[in-house]
Amino acid sequence: MNTLDITGQLVDIHQKRIYPARIVIQHGKIAEITPMESAPEVFIIPGFVDAHVHIESSMLTPCQFARLAVVHGTIATVSDPHEIGNVLGLEGVRYMIENGKMVPFYFNFGAPSCVPATIFETAGAEITVDDVQELLQMEEIKYLAEMMNYPGVLHQDASVMAKIGAAKKVGKPVDGHAPGLRGEQALTYIEAGISTDHECFTAEEALDKLKGGMKILIREGSAAKNFEALIELLPDYPDQMMFCSDDKHPDSLVSGHINVLAARAVEKGYDVFDVLQVACINPVLHYKLDSGLIRVGDNADLIVVQNLKSFKVLQTYIKGSLVAENGQTNISSFESKIINHFDVSFKSSDQFLVKDSGKQIIVIEAIDGQLITNKLTYQPLVQNGYIQSDVKNDILKIAVVNRYHEAPVAIGFIKNMGLKEGALASSVAHDSHNIIVVGVDDESICKAVNLIIDAKGGLAGVTQQEEQVIALPIAGLMTGVDGYLVAQQYENLDVMAKKMGSTLLSPFMTLSFMALLVIPSLKLSDKGLFDGDIFQFVPVVK
Repeated sequence: MNTLDITGQLVDIHQKRIYPARIVIQHGKIAEITPMESAPEVFIIPGFVDAHVHIESSMLTPCQFARLAVVHGTIATVSDPHEIGNVLGLEGVRYMIENGKMVPFYFNFGAPSCVPATIFETAGAEITVDDVQELLQMEEIKYLAEMMNYPGVLHQDASVMAKIGAAKKVGKPVDGHAPGLRGEQALTYIEAGISTDHECFTAEEALDKLKGGMKILIREGSAAKNFEALIELLPDYPDQMMFCSDDKHPDSLVSGHINVLAARAVEKGYDVFDVLQVACINPVLHYKLDSGLIRVGDNADLIVVQNLKSFKVLQTYIKGSLVAENGQTNISSFESKIINHFDVSFKSSDQFLVKDSGKQIIVIEAIDGQLITNKLTYQPLVQNGYIQSDVKNDILKIAVVNRYHEAPVAIGFIKNMGLKEGALASSVAHDSHNIIVVGVDDESICKAVNLIIDAKGGLAGVTQQEEQVIALPIAGLMTGVDGYLVAQQYENLDVMAKKMGSTLLSPFMTLSFMALLVIPSLKLSDKGLFDGDIFQFVPVVK
């Protein structure tokens, strides 16, 4: 069908008015917008855009992600492929682009700026300055992805500045990542050409950056949740804010996406036009996206919602094609080819022993709903000369196993994971994606790690009575299996983790960030315990 009519209450965000209208779509574009005397009491708005997300964190390939997202009215993402970039380099980035082209959806990828994220961990690949310049020449690459090396920006590191310069040269924006950066340092970071930040966890920090001209992304993902802390800034800065998820596990994506944030903001009393400006318009303008904004001549990308409170999505159109209706996706499921980088042998439990050599241990304190951690000091539980997990005090052993080649296991201790039995392991461990595991005893820890190695990547939970594994054979990060099935598998594994004692909202998501060295204070890489406040390794036992 080359011509399509859609009628309803058109929400004109540009003019801040709502009126009955008929929209005529021809050949995938909006040909006419005609006011009417009356129209059905449904509301037509531009599609939602996730302004910063790592598709890989959904554990789904782009084409499977799209099938789930369109149901919630999402028609586009601004996607940083640095997760697969850390595993497979340029090959991984190209894989994401090509896979995304299999479906009607706007995947707007960035050129990863920090692969590897730091020199203090082992990644599977490197994306050099030359690689970044090559990527930025591609039409599919819309921006330079999050510049996590903010110390490199502040100290004018040559390679960091060359990557930023390459983006400026081709007129593409540069995404930021500078948690906690305030005052003059924040201004220096912004003046270098960094235009956004999704890492603000207080309104005061966000306000500092907004006043410096930066765009602030309100993040609400499966682990990091900053909506409540930042939403109060929306009325004063509606043109400088966007919504994003950053990292979204499959069960969470099945439940909702940017539509949920729009509904929460309206429920709090914020102006619906401001909310939709943030949810639909700002990302398209900032990143110069191809997705339409319901103007004559635009691509016919729009959603029909039941009302402007719940934002229940009735229909989603992309380029005039009905891709979702009444909670059902119309995008077909495609198989995806498998690429990977996984070369490590099975482990034995004695490789996870920690010899007692001091009086205290430094412990990572995980914080539910945050990527930041605290740094604690505890008296260790020692048996037969070795430090054990102290289940009673919720101080558990955590380890990172290099998955790219044989290397000693890095071991630390963590509080707030809450397990009373067994172990959880994952090859989703930001940013280098080695195997990360937490558990109450060395046998369970070893068993969980070996399940991941056997699957060439995935998530695993083990107890004496039960084993569950979600295989992620694509880069050890994703699967091409139907997203709704993966969501159910993940939900089952999440239930298992909570039966094992975890009280975290998303235990596996939190675990995946315990290797993210660029977020303070204390994290664990495959090379050891790392203090992000002083940017150096520290001993576990002191």
